Amino acid sequence: MLYYIKMEKNKIAAHASLLVANIIFGLGVPITKLLLDNWVSPMAWMATRCIGAAVIFWAVSLFMPKERVPIKDLFVIMVGGLIGFLVSQTFTAWAIDYSTPTYVSFIGTLTPVMTMVCAALFIGERISGRGLVGVVIGIIGAMLMVVMNWQGGAGKNDVLGIGFALLSLLTWAIYLIITRKVSAKYSAVTQMKWIFLVSSVAILPFSWSDLAHSTLYSSAWQWSGVLEMAYIVVLATVVGFFAIPFASRYLKATTVSVYTNLQPILASFVAIALGQDLLTWDKPVALILVLLSAYMVSKRS
Repeated sequence: MLYYIKMEKNKIAAHASLLVANIIFGLGVPITKLLLDNWVSPMAWMATRCIGAAVIFWAVSLFMPKERVPIKDLFVIMVGGLIGFLVSQTFTAWAIDYSTPTYVSFIGTLTPVMTMVCAALFIGERISGRGLVGVVIGIIGAMLMVVMNWQGGAGKNDVLGIGFALLSLLTWAIYLIITRKVSAKYSAVTQMKWIFLVSSVAILPFSWSDLAHSTLYSSAWQWSGVLEMAYIVVLATVVGFFAIPFASRYLKATTVSVYTNLQPILASFVAIALGQDLLTWDKPVALILVLLSAYMVSKRS
């Protein structure tokens, strides 16, 4: 009886964690847009995120059980992290800079589609009939966004931004495939502290000038910019990486995936409310297509 009550409490906590994490991630896209428009460049945004998260994860690791990571696994974690976080999130920053939070968040829902395609291409996993239909629907949704913005949309260059968003998905899917065996061996903190450390070292030479010339790190800084960046580093990076693994221990993968559908809906509403995008007929249609695509790919045959 006590065990049952404890499990029910854990499930409630897991649902709450998922809800909070996906609200954080959904708000993170328009907040990043505010940062890129007013305070930092994409490279400075990425460098701040890497360095801040590295400091926090290493500090947290001091109070957790030590995990020994063999050199071979550490190499996989670091290389995978460079691809899946540094490269992928840099593409995401460029995508948000050139396009709108709405389209970038829509493209993000195609993660399971891109992962399935990469798994089929790189490790020979079979694609079911339903999965193939899901891929086609996802392509149609992405193409609708491109076609509607070919002659210019609400962003600086929506087509280029959507292209960067797709590249971000591709590199993230490659990361998931590369690290899928190693990631099951170690805690999220152990993995993240190494991923953000190597990412910080790798990005600093390319972002030093951007950091030095960022408004956020000049005499013109304001608390609004500091709070926006703190949101991205502390909540959208650190808290999110804690919440999702915790929830995954007590809930089914399908339940976790359902909650992720909140992100594009919330991000698009907030972006439109802030004037970062306009509500046009293609957006709800594209959203329905990409969500349907993700559902068909994620659902077991």
